[in-house]
Amino acid sequence: MSNDNVVNFDGRGFNWRKYTKIGIFFVIILVLLGVILFNLIVVKEGEYKVIRQFGEVVRIVKTPGLTYKVPFIQSVTTLPKYQMTYDVTEAEINTKDKKRMLIDNYAIWRIEDPKKMISNARTVEKAESRMEEFIYSVVRSELGQLNYDEIINDEKSSRGSLNDRITEKVNDLLGKDNYGIVVTDVRMKRTDLPAENEQSVFTRMISERESKAQEYLSMGDAEKNRIEADTDREVKELLAKAKAEAESIRADGEAEAAKIYNQAFSRDPAFYSMFRTLESYKKTINDETVIVLPSDSPYARLLMGYTD
Repeated sequence: MSNDNVVNFDGRGFNWRKYTKIGIFFVIILVLLGVILFNLIVVKEGEYKVIRQFGEVVRIVKTPGLTYKVPFIQSVTTLPKYQMTYDVTEAEINTKDKKRMLIDNYAIWRIEDPKKMISNARTVEKAESRMEEFIYSVVRSELGQLNYDEIINDEKSSRGSLNDRITEKVNDLLGKDNYGIVVTDVRMKRTDLPAENEQSVFTRMISERESKAQEYLSMGDAEKNRIEADTDREVKELLAKAKAEAESIRADGEAEAAKIYNQAFSRDPAFYSMFRTLESYKKTINDETVIVLPSDSPYARLLMGYTD
């Protein structure tokens, strides 16, 4: 055996060429496995995988699972499939009654067609920027048809389904330009006034509240007077009715008493005459009374013991 192929270790021969080929084979296998694993793509729930070749979109994977890309010449990016929340930049608008106010909105949106979104907006950030422009335009148009009080006061509001109308119109604009995104909802987080207008509005609100309070007080006084008048009238009616009933009862009693007196005194007229005379003494005679009587007067006859 040639000395180039055999090297002795501990008296045994070792074939370097044979084991080198085996090592190279395993290295190639490992490299191939690495390339395959590196180019396998895991698609998760709630995301799109966008596969590009030399910058151009060649495939969009929407279904969760495993897929692949061609090594070295294809690249992959991820887009969210779930709904996202976007805070619209605070903006100033003019109401129908020519008042300025600050509107702070947020939008809930999602990517419906990734290919259209990439083709027309390129990135998520640019898609959000276009969506914000449309929202501001629609909100300014819709709120410009309402008075300030209708916007901030729910009791007087005629907004109705304002949020639904804004959402529908924004989606119409996005669909017309093929941006591939859909707005699920647009909501107002806050309505406020520019700093220079706040004090005048607060003063007006205080004045309105004081006027309303005075109106309530006046209504309360009027109601109080009405209740008092009704009560006084009812009391007078009850007293008059009670007095009339008392007079009727008294008259019936006096009539009954007179009847009884007549029945009693008719049995002994002399006693009745004496009783009436004595009763009259109670009213006409006291300790200082001096009486001069003719001898034939009833008083004198009684005092002298004559009864006939």
